[in-house]
Amino acid sequence: MVVTFMLLVASQMWLRKSEEEASTKAVEGADETSSPVSERSERPTTGASGDTHVEAAAHEARPIRIWMDGAYDVMHYGHVNAFRQGRALGHYLIVGVNDSESITRCKGTAPLMSDDERIAAVEACRFVDEIVREVPYVMTEKYLASIIEKYKIDLVVHGDDPCIVDGRDVYATAKARGMYREIARTEGVSTTDIIGRLLSVGCDGPESVIEAPCRRSPFTTSSMFQAFSVPGPRQVRAAPKEGARVVYVDGAWDLFHAGHVAVLRQAKTYGDYVIVGVHDDAEVNRVWGAAFPIMNMQERALSVLGCKFVDDVLMGPPVAITKEMLVTLRIDVVLRFPEDSADGRPRSMSTVSETDLRYEIPEAMGILRDYRSGYDLSVRQIAQRVRAEAESLKERFHRKTSLERELTERKVAEMGY
Repeated sequence: MVVTFMLLVASQMWLRKSEEEASTKAVEGADETSSPVSERSERPTTGASGDTHVEAAAHEARPIRIWMDGAYDVMHYGHVNAFRQGRALGHYLIVGVNDSESITRCKGTAPLMSDDERIAAVEACRFVDEIVREVPYVMTEKYLASIIEKYKIDLVVHGDDPCIVDGRDVYATAKARGMYREIARTEGVSTTDIIGRLLSVGCDGPESVIEAPCRRSPFTTSSMFQAFSVPGPRQVRAAPKEGARVVYVDGAWDLFHAGHVAVLRQAKTYGDYVIVGVHDDAEVNRVWGAAFPIMNMQERALSVLGCKFVDDVLMGPPVAITKEMLVTLRIDVVLRFPEDSADGRPRSMSTVSETDLRYEIPEAMGILRDYRSGYDLSVRQIAQRVRAEAESLKERFHRKTSLERELTERKVAEMGY
């Protein structure tokens, strides 16, 4: 227990130290990432010593362009935090999303989410300026040269976890050019971790549970919420202005996915300011069953905050929407959408009879709107995908968990513990 606690403390200290080091390497003005790119590009910036690409950008008084790429399978707040850190090293973030064939060939297992599902989730992130579809998993010299020429890349950024394929560093070519920058991975969450959680629950009831280790992240600190609340590119995040049309939509938002993105994009079309209610773990558990939620409320709230269509988050909202809530938050429109529960029946975070009561007041006031995204995707379906590939995913889970543990222990040793 003491060892576990020390690992957690050391990991937090490592994250803080790494971010401080990254910010010293960042260009001057990186703390102004909330400003529009056009405004920032007017001011010359000083690049890191010896970095010809960054120096060229500074000389030309243009925005420093950052490249990140990856699989981004089962998109989570750790990915969002990586994008946030990466973009802080420059002005404009371009994210390449690996194609499924390339991922399968290099990792040995296919991603759980399709190319379109992964792209939709990445594209919706508030810290991402541009995406590139179906890029290869390994960064060859030819591939690097092509993105430098086409997208005017100045830096390539990746987390501090090793990325090795066939004994070779995936980012060796970028490192050789002096273009590579490293950021701290978000401890406590990863696609591997989420797969472990899904393996440890049954998608069809308690009798279908698959045995595998499972943990819940303890790293959702107030500082991370503050960092996620910073506006993304071309966005202004503040209280709604006088006369702004406020939209409210609530749900579980477990394993934030492309279907959720579609709902929130639609919500934005109903008004100027979108508030998202994220129900607490007890309520999700009561409605969906013992295996859910997969992500705790803080993790789910961070994933929602990372979406560019969201202006604010209400954690643990009232189960039934009241007049007091509507008046206090100045809500003009309430959007209701069905989420597939653990038993496969579509319902909005409640039973059918409860749904009528929960939305009774906004419906009576004529401000309730119903929406179906048309996206055939749910947490239950994702769990079923995991179950269908359980054996290969178990092997991958244990292999990756071992590597992650070694990485954490190395960080602990470097911190002097």
